[in-house]
Amino acid sequence: MLRELMVASHLMSMEQLPGAVVEHAAEVGLRDVVIYVADLRQSVLRLLTGKGEDAGQDPGDEVAEYKIEGTVAGRAYQTVVAVTGQVFDDGTCHRWVPILDGTERIGVLRVTVRKDDEKAKDDAEYLAGIVALMVVSKGPYSDSLSRLVRTRPMTVSAEMQWRLMPPMTFANDQVVIGAALEPAYNLGGDAFDYALAGDTVHLGVFDAMGHDTAAGLTSNLAVAAFRNSRLQGNGLLDTGRRMEEVLDEQDGARFVTAVLAELDIRTGILSWALYGHPPPVVLRKGRWVSTLDCRPGTPLGTGLGVVPEACSRQLEPGDRVLLYTDGVVEARDPDKQEFGLERFVDFIIKREADGLPVPETLRRLVHSILDHHSGHLDDDATVLLLEWHGPPDASTDAMEPIHQT
Repeated sequence: MLRELMVASHLMSMEQLPGAVVEHAAEVGLRDVVIYVADLRQSVLRLLTGKGEDAGQDPGDEVAEYKIEGTVAGRAYQTVVAVTGQVFDDGTCHRWVPILDGTERIGVLRVTVRKDDEKAKDDAEYLAGIVALMVVSKGPYSDSLSRLVRTRPMTVSAEMQWRLMPPMTFANDQVVIGAALEPAYNLGGDAFDYALAGDTVHLGVFDAMGHDTAAGLTSNLAVAAFRNSRLQGNGLLDTGRRMEEVLDEQDGARFVTAVLAELDIRTGILSWALYGHPPPVVLRKGRWVSTLDCRPGTPLGTGLGVVPEACSRQLEPGDRVLLYTDGVVEARDPDKQEFGLERFVDFIIKREADGLPVPETLRRLVHSILDHHSGHLDDDATVLLLEWHGPPDASTDAMEPIHQT
């Protein structure tokens, strides 16, 4: 099934995918296969019909949309564990399986199998894995999928930002990276970036002045300069200098605050530099242990030329580092009370104690911030969370205490 589906996928559009999956799955006894993908804000799961996905498209006999909160389908998505749903008199049941690209949650797959057929349950998980690869590979050129995962119109600036940034989640055996952004459909100048090069993880969070298309253009330029410089092997301060030059070549009316960081995943040494940006926070064993203060430079693009200090800290296995923009902590409720840094950090700590994975923690954080602000943010709010699992050798002795250079 998997081999033939993979071969067929080479000449398949997104619209053809659901039908092909149903056809090949039926050959091994997997019945009634349907695919649901998460919307941009991760509030609902929407049916991938293969019919264009226009709003109001008739889904036939299937439910067109499930909420992520309070449904069996949503539970499979939140926990990234397969869940048994409705059980029928003939001994079969609905099996809801998360669709994952690595650790990036795409949606869920529902299939009908016999309740006691463990092989069929395994086959359903293998099928979900290949569906994830197919959706991800075809998504960049599918307007049908882009329409489906949107629940409202998007601004031009937000369109640029979402096309610019890497996946919201990445993980290997040493590090997990998760990100969240709001307002999803009206992003202005916030952006994030990350990449792995050998044993080094590069991270950046950016906040351009303003909340319009010009702000989006500025942050796009900053991210491009960040990538271009680090791909040439430059360190943090040289990269910041290059970003300053690129932004300064423009009209000079726009600037970007930024935090640039690097993590050596062999040693756990984190290095960073601040350009008029809030300092990151370190969480350890369910406690807020450090704010990564470091002498900042001026925002990039101002032309003021104040170079920041480059600082470093030794992380311990299991540490989480939070990089964020000021829109996270400055979001205000109708009574003008800020969400605040303490509430932000406490939320992450409590969800970690609940055993939630990083992507689900950030999904709930975003919805908590939106609830605090009555569903509408006046400024972009971005979070980039890094979790270091430790050096490759699990038997390595405990890391040295935190220090700063």
